[in-house]
Amino acid sequence: MSAAAEYADRLNFAEQVARIERAQEETRKFVAEQHKLQAEAAKFQRDTRLAPWLAGGAVAGGVVTVTTLLFRALGVLS
Repeated sequence: MSAAAEYADRLNFAEQVARIERAQEETRKFVAEQHKLQAEAAKFQRDTRLAPWLAGGAVAGGVVTVTTLLFRALGVLS
Protein backbone atom coordinates (compact mmCIF):
# COMPACT_ATOMS: atom_id res chain seq x y z
CA MET A 1 0.00 0.00 0.00
CA SER A 2 1.38 3.40 -0.89
CA ALA A 3 1.91 6.22 1.57
CA ALA A 4 -0.81 8.31 -0.09
CA ALA A 5 -3.36 5.50 0.23
CA GLU A 6 -2.39 4.94 3.88
CA TYR A 7 -2.75 8.64 4.57
CA ALA A 8 -6.20 8.70 2.93
CA ASP A 9 -7.27 5.67 5.00
CA ARG A 10 -6.11 7.37 8.18
CA LEU A 11 -7.99 10.54 7.30
CA ASN A 12 -11.10 8.54 6.52
CA PHE A 13 -10.76 6.69 9.83
CA ALA A 14 -10.23 9.94 11.75
CA GLU A 15 -13.31 11.42 10.08
CA GLN A 16 -15.38 8.39 11.09
CA VAL A 17 -14.11 8.58 14.68
CA ALA A 18 -14.92 12.31 14.82
CA ARG A 19 -18.41 11.66 13.44
CA ILE A 20 -19.02 8.92 16.01
CA GLU A 21 -17.81 11.17 18.84
CA ARG A 22 -20.13 13.97 17.70
CA ALA A 23 -23.05 11.53 17.57
CA GLN A 24 -22.22 10.25 21.06
CA GLU A 25 -22.04 13.79 22.44
CA GLU A 26 -25.38 14.61 20.85
CA THR A 27 -26.85 11.47 22.40
CA ARG A 28 -25.46 12.41 25.83
CA LYS A 29 -27.05 15.86 25.53
CA PHE A 30 -30.37 14.31 24.50
CA VAL A 31 -30.30 11.90 27.45
CA ALA A 32 -29.45 14.73 29.86
CA GLU A 33 -32.39 16.73 28.52
CA GLN A 34 -34.66 13.71 28.97
CA HIS A 35 -33.53 13.30 32.58
CA LYS A 36 -34.16 16.97 33.22
CA LEU A 37 -37.66 16.76 31.75
CA GLN A 38 -38.44 13.58 33.71
CA ALA A 39 -37.36 15.27 36.96
CA GLU A 40 -39.52 18.28 36.14
CA ALA A 41 -42.51 16.03 35.38
CA ALA A 42 -42.01 14.20 38.68
CA LYS A 43 -41.95 17.55 40.51
CA PHE A 44 -45.21 18.61 38.86
CA GLN A 45 -46.83 15.29 39.79
CA ARG A 46 -45.67 15.67 43.40
CA ASP A 47 -46.95 19.26 43.52
CA THR A 48 -50.29 18.15 42.07
CA ARG A 49 -50.68 15.50 44.78
CA LEU A 50 -49.71 17.94 47.55
CA ALA A 51 -51.86 20.87 46.43
CA PRO A 52 -55.13 19.69 48.05
CA TRP A 53 -53.33 19.04 51.34
CA LEU A 54 -51.71 22.47 51.30
CA ALA A 55 -55.02 24.15 50.53
CA GLY A 56 -56.71 22.20 53.33
CA GLY A 57 -53.98 23.21 55.75
CA ALA A 58 -54.37 26.86 54.78
CA VAL A 59 -58.14 26.69 55.27
CA ALA A 60 -57.71 24.96 58.65
CA GLY A 61 -55.22 27.62 59.74
CA GLY A 62 -57.62 30.36 58.70
CA VAL A 63 -60.48 28.74 60.62
CA VAL A 64 -58.34 28.47 63.77
CA THR A 65 -57.27 32.11 63.44
CA VAL A 66 -60.82 33.40 62.91
CA THR A 67 -62.12 31.25 65.78
CA THR A 68 -59.40 32.52 68.11
CA LEU A 69 -60.12 36.14 67.17
CA LEU A 70 -63.85 35.59 67.69
CA PHE A 71 -63.34 34.03 71.11
CA ARG A 72 -61.02 36.90 72.11
CA ALA A 73 -63.57 39.46 70.87
CA LEU A 74 -66.33 37.74 72.90
CA GLY A 75 -64.13 37.62 75.98
CA VAL A 76 -63.97 33.82 76.15
CA LEU A 77 -60.20 33.93 75.79
CA SER A 78 -58.20 36.51 77.66
